[in-house]
Amino acid sequence: MENRLFKKMKSGGIGRLINIIQTLFVSLLRIWSIPIVLLLSVASGFTTFYGMSYFITPWIALIITVAIQSIIVICSFELAGIHLKANRLRYFSVLTSLIIAFTASMAFSYFKFYEISEHDTIRIERINEVGNQVDTYLKQLVSVKSTLLAQQKNDLEKLGKEVSQAYFGTHPDIPPQYRDQVGEGPVWKHVNSIYQDKKAQLAQLEERFKAVDQSIIPLQAGLNKLDSNPLHSEKAYQEVSQGLHKVQLEFNQLTAKYRTDLPSAPVLMTYSQFIETVKPSVNNLPKFTLFPLIIAGMVDFFTVLLSYRLEFSAPGPLTEQEEELVFECLKQFNEFRINENDAVEIIIEKTDIERARHYVDWPRMFAVGLLLSRGFLRKVDENRVEFAPNLYPLIAEKMGEKLQKIKRAQALAQHNTRNS
Repeated sequence: MENRLFKKMKSGGIGRLINIIQTLFVSLLRIWSIPIVLLLSVASGFTTFYGMSYFITPWIALIITVAIQSIIVICSFELAGIHLKANRLRYFSVLTSLIIAFTASMAFSYFKFYEISEHDTIRIERINEVGNQVDTYLKQLVSVKSTLLAQQKNDLEKLGKEVSQAYFGTHPDIPPQYRDQVGEGPVWKHVNSIYQDKKAQLAQLEERFKAVDQSIIPLQAGLNKLDSNPLHSEKAYQEVSQGLHKVQLEFNQLTAKYRTDLPSAPVLMTYSQFIETVKPSVNNLPKFTLFPLIIAGMVDFFTVLLSYRLEFSAPGPLTEQEEELVFECLKQFNEFRINENDAVEIIIEKTDIERARHYVDWPRMFAVGLLLSRGFLRKVDENRVEFAPNLYPLIAEKMGEKLQKIKRAQALAQHNTRNS
């Protein structure tokens, strides 16, 4: 084989070398399509199994996934070898099986590609959901705090007016004989004592609210960590949950003696729910996006396309015997021309004379079919084919060999004539 290639390269020159390299390269690409089909099938099978395992037991999902991918590859390969007009029932049965398997694979693969493409979006939505729940609760606490402080300040202002009234002798509780007397009498002392206690309570209440505000700071910091550092999200989520519980406990202990209609703290999702992947359900249908479905379809489409093309792939370059057979059979055609593509074109239909003589053309038609399957000929229509670029060096080599034989025969004949 190596001697043959070296001989061809030596006799054909650089053009023959380029043709050999091109043919080997195309052959390698066609061979490489087989592992590509297998890898695509495995990739599609993984995503299909991932989506199917949400609905059924994993080992059953694995068996069905293997069946689906096998049907896709086998039906694609088989469909390429079936002609619709030859066997309609078989053609449509294979096509229907392929469509069902393709649809099932694409549908279940969608969930994996959806998770990949929408992972960040889903995470942001859950962070926003937790953040909105906490913010809503904190706003309710601020509202209760403001109302409570305003009420306490209003009560303190009323007590301050009573203290002033008691000092100037105009307080309603002052006996008539002591009215309009200015000074710090018994009523003033009593009212002032209540005022000072109320003032101290208000100051203490404000200080304790400040302590609650200080507890809110770590809670908000935990929310920021949850958004900014995905690698430490579990620790940040625990800080948020514990911080929310601490704020609720401190605020309720502080305000329980003043009012009973306190806001309820939100029930946050668990951390496992926070990080869980998308589960297929009816609730997720409104969130359907087209892009993951297109990606899932592309993987299966490439699997179908390459499997389909395997039926038409040439196994390799022509052998020496095949080259000789092809050259001899092509010489039997009579009608050649240069077509609009600047390529040599052959009329493969029988001529009238050949029909009249009942010419048997199956050898040359076999040669045409062989060259079409190997990519050395290209079909123009049902009666015409044209040379592919890689056929010219082969024909040129064969014509050169024939010419060399003719020259050697002529030289030998001249030599024999002179000797005689």
